[in-house]
Amino acid sequence: MRGENAGFEGSVGNLPGIRFSGLLKTGAPHRAVFFDRDGTLMEEVHYCNDPALVRVFGGAADCLRELRAAGFLNIIVTNQSGIASGKISLAQYHAVQDEVSRQLCGLVDAVYFCADSPAAPTIRRKPGAGMIHEAVRDLGIDPAQSWMVGDKDIDIACGRAAGCRTILVRTGYGSEHAASKPDHIANSIVEAAAIILRG
Repeated sequence: MRGENAGFEGSVGNLPGIRFSGLLKTGAPHRAVFFDRDGTLMEEVHYCNDPALVRVFGGAADCLRELRAAGFLNIIVTNQSGIASGKISLAQYHAVQDEVSRQLCGLVDAVYFCADSPAAPTIRRKPGAGMIHEAVRDLGIDPAQSWMVGDKDIDIACGRAAGCRTILVRTGYGSEHAASKPDHIANSIVEAAAIILRG
């Protein structure tokens, strides 16, 4: 069972308190793109606890719009150990995430976050695939038709463990993690989306 610091929030699914989206009206398994947040969709800010510091990368909202039009769910899976360490409060996390979603024009379909400390991780904390497994169960996603995009080796390992194809972006910490053996490397979220849309 998820505790206070193990989170799901979003605008898809028929879960209690979650708005139903037309993307989920069919019974067929869904495709999804799982995104790391910091350094992938937005500029890296160490333990970001202030929504005024949020800057999503140029073109990111357009990418999510194109992916959604192609039938993908856009899902964020993010480690937020600053909550466990006290560097970020839950209220601050939610305020930052709300600003990220606003700058992405409401095109994020769901967000899973993990507040585990690196010293005491559960399977939910990347590189564990727990957050993706939860989304697969919650939202009826086929991981074999889905992608994981991130800027760290833990993102690539997470996606690989879940059975998704993987893209490392060179933004954030990406230039330091090329040895993580992703399926593809992209210079930006815009390039990553183009790779996905080409199939």
